[in-house]
Amino acid sequence: MYFSSNLQFLRKKMGNMTQEKLAERLNISRQSVGKWETGEAFPEMGKLLEICDLFLVKLDALIREDLSAHAAIYSPVEICHVPALRTARYVIISPNCEDDVQQYMRIWAEKSGYARLPRQQQKMIGWDFPFISPEQKNRFNLRGYVAACILPKDFQPACPGAEIGCQPAADYARITIREPFIAPFERIPTAYKLIMEHLNKNGFKENHKEDFIPCFEYEYEKEGVSFMDVFIHVDSTGKGNLFTGF
Repeated sequence: MYFSSNLQFLRKKMGNMTQEKLAERLNISRQSVGKWETGEAFPEMGKLLEICDLFLVKLDALIREDLSAHAAIYSPVEICHVPALRTARYVIISPNCEDDVQQYMRIWAEKSGYARLPRQQQKMIGWDFPFISPEQKNRFNLRGYVAACILPKDFQPACPGAEIGCQPAADYARITIREPFIAPFERIPTAYKLIMEHLNKNGFKENHKEDFIPCFEYEYEKEGVSFMDVFIHVDSTGKGNLFTGF
């Protein structure tokens, strides 16, 4: 169990909260908190649930998961205001749809002139294509994925081959994954799970408006380290911070 180390980690994460302050919030003695953190004692269920509510963490994660390891991989979830997007996008349905469609869009970028733009203006995002029949999925092991190049305002492609789409500025919940492809089938789904837990805990709702990308992923490198930002469209009544990564 990770409860003892997780409690210390959560205290430090919340502005270096002292044992005394935590004891005050839980209406217990500081000595009780000290015994929990050394493993000499374990709280009753009621106090465990209070700790979960205080630190916005699930009970199973508090007890069974190493939350400090999560912190090294995942950023905190934040609500951000993504500027209006103009994209050139394409979808492929295949057993290896992510690789296939990204390769297609790289070829399109060369032919269209997009690849000749300054490097900092070349951005690609992607998201799952949900309109797959049960037969395609279960019988033929097919999946769908969309890859999209973010287009500068005045860029006009020199060739067809990708659908041009636009959406207004919108609010998204965002989390950043460090080295997502070390364990992609664990780290990427966990990122979506952490976002949804944050939304549920803080009273936000997913936004399912038509003509908006419901969720997407953005891969990039920084100082030789790979990162992925995961975004989910939310209704936050415009309270997010402006995201300028694009």
